[in-house]
Amino acid sequence: MRRSKILHVLFVVFGLILLAANVPGTNPVALDYPSNWPEPVYDFDKNPLTEEGIALGRKLFYDPILSKNNTISCSSCHLSFTAFTHVDHALSHGINDSIGNRNSMALVNLAWSKHFMWDGSTNHLDVQALAPINDVREMGETTVGVIHKLQETDDYPDLFQTAFGDSIITGEHLLKALSQFQLTFISANSKYDQVMRNDEGVEFSAQEKNGYQLFKVNCNSCHREPLFTTDEFANNGLPVDTTLNDWGRLNISLSSTDSLKFKIPTLRNIEFSRPYMHDGRFKKLRQVLDHYNVGISESPTLAPELKNGIALTADEKVDLISFLLTLSDRDFLLNSDLAFPALQVGE
Repeated sequence: MRRSKILHVLFVVFGLILLAANVPGTNPVALDYPSNWPEPVYDFDKNPLTEEGIALGRKLFYDPILSKNNTISCSSCHLSFTAFTHVDHALSHGINDSIGNRNSMALVNLAWSKHFMWDGSTNHLDVQALAPINDVREMGETTVGVIHKLQETDDYPDLFQTAFGDSIITGEHLLKALSQFQLTFISANSKYDQVMRNDEGVEFSAQEKNGYQLFKVNCNSCHREPLFTTDEFANNGLPVDTTLNDWGRLNISLSSTDSLKFKIPTLRNIEFSRPYMHDGRFKKLRQVLDHYNVGISESPTLAPELKNGIALTADEKVDLISFLLTLSDRDFLLNSDLAFPALQVGE
């Protein structure tokens, strides 16, 4: 009898081990962000972070298999060392040398975003990737086509099984894996952050301190600390590009009150995310400040804060830029966990 009980216990334990081996995402990951930041808006209950899901999302993010001709990956327009955007051209480039109609947005601190794309055409991170995958000027694929290609590979079915408990690949799991990886794009260790934490030996220079005061007076209403964006839309006084004829949020809402409004981008790592604005018209931060100083184009939807422009002297512009450079987070930009996954030993 005693022996049968022992065998029964061993059988249960062995069964639990086998069961655990098939449980998707058995290694949970907690999002690491500063305690003084607001709570993320992303619902992690519907897509909990796991080591397995993040690893799968990372592989997908850097894999050109997501594009029609297997030449363009997410990282083609979102480079890890340039704040997850591109820097060598104003508008995004896609398959067959096609040109997109907007500058690629930097991907950072996405757990706090409700709106995606310059016009907010996507309202959830879990579906954001559908836009570039299905855009003929970007990846030129279809969701069905991507799933078929992934299912035919030697490795992806097993990776989806490990991450989500099912080797049959679905669009939902594809998108959730990409989300999990992108949710780890946390930038919170710039010089600005270190000063705010009162890290020993770190303080603003006189120029940076003066620039910070100028920022708080002139910029913080739209680029609000600590995320340096409100995640809302605004008309910042740019005249419409007569080639692109891009009216921003108006194209989505069809409301005249949204004319020329675009999503307010974060200023974190702005040193590395040029060119600037939705159409990449400015290559330098000085040009951006010159626009706010003397280049504002009047229109009914112009942000109230910009009705009189932002008057800055030459020295004040230098000081403000000095502060903006303190938002560069090199630990984030050079984080090997976010970069292209290196080949494993033996591969």
